[in-house]
Amino acid sequence: MVFIYNIGIHLYSLIVRLVSLYKNKAKLWINGRKHQQISALESSIWFHFASLGEFEQGRPVLEAIRAQYPLQKIVVTFFSPSGYEPRKNTPLADAVYYLPLDTAANAQQFISTIRPQMAIFTKYEYWYHFFNELHGQHIPLYIISGIFRPGQVFFKWYGGLHRKMLKMVTWFFLQDAKSKQLLHDIGVTNITLSGDTRFDRVWANAQQPKHLPEIENFKAGQKLFIAGSTWPQDEQLIANLITQHPDWKFIIAPHEVGEDKINLLMSLLPADKTLKFSQISDLQSLTSNLIIDNIGMLSSLYQYADIAYIGGGFGAGIHNTLEAAAFGMPVIFGPKYDKFKEAKDLVALKAGFSISTREELELVASNLMQNEQERLTAANMAKEYVKSNVGATQTIMDYLVKRH
Repeated sequence: MVFIYNIGIHLYSLIVRLVSLYKNKAKLWINGRKHQQISALESSIWFHFASLGEFEQGRPVLEAIRAQYPLQKIVVTFFSPSGYEPRKNTPLADAVYYLPLDTAANAQQFISTIRPQMAIFTKYEYWYHFFNELHGQHIPLYIISGIFRPGQVFFKWYGGLHRKMLKMVTWFFLQDAKSKQLLHDIGVTNITLSGDTRFDRVWANAQQPKHLPEIENFKAGQKLFIAGSTWPQDEQLIANLITQHPDWKFIIAPHEVGEDKINLLMSLLPADKTLKFSQISDLQSLTSNLIIDNIGMLSSLYQYADIAYIGGGFGAGIHNTLEAAAFGMPVIFGPKYDKFKEAKDLVALKAGFSISTREELELVASNLMQNEQERLTAANMAKEYVKSNVGATQTIMDYLVKRH
């Protein structure tokens, strides 16, 4: 099984190299690993994140570790450029790297160089050789905000190698009881049901958001609909909604902000009523629509919204609904949300609404826009849901501090 796994790793690397000839993200993935130099440390605490979303999810624990062990070096690794590039200079880490390709030699060299006293992985990312090297050197490995589904490889007849990886984890901090039961069923019992650290992160952000005077001036006391982390299929729907509700203001913060993507989005909207954020000095000429053409504002943008639409639900899956919910507002998203517990919870509470068509979006949005009592009820439910789930970070830290 390890032989097949190794073939898969090298095939993946080869495919990325081919794709890097015409995709910048793949080029960053290759070049970032090729040119990085990893500095030797006497000891460290190692955090690994798949991408930016997992970084933000695990950030409360990272901050708490930094505060608890101020003299300890912290190493952060990312698998994806979409995590590494925006956080490569984070002050929360002493060193930030791309995770080297998962080979036995790379794992041995990397771990021997940074010498971690413990390793903390957020949500997922199971790499056999890194796990095996940590296990062989008796270095504690923790999974925080872990979540599992029946369809994953761990629970298939052919998932023996992945089940072996689970056995190498020192302790799991899981989001929900269903995940705990799935692991129990295959003999994994080193578990604490802690909840999801994202709740801690988004709740803290909602209590002290960054003030954005340009957005406050744009809102100007009117009702505001914010669409965050959108993709083209989301944007087609939002464009239609804008024409139906001229009495509302709209902000769209697309997931990708390359010039070609922004220009395509601009072409969907009325030219005389739409402005990019980078043109904010011309705001006085704007009447109703603003496009955010930068990365990093979204988590603070939501404080000004009355309704939020979360993108990604027509592709691989929706983006972060909790950032918006923490500010107290209804959230709308596409149909692909079944892998996201919080989205299912919000739908059950009637604080989240899934749509599949332009007509469904118009129906849901119009109802919330025109029925203030229903909108406020949904908003309160969303906020209370986030507040009631805060506390995972403290549970995790209580465990770690006792053992380290």
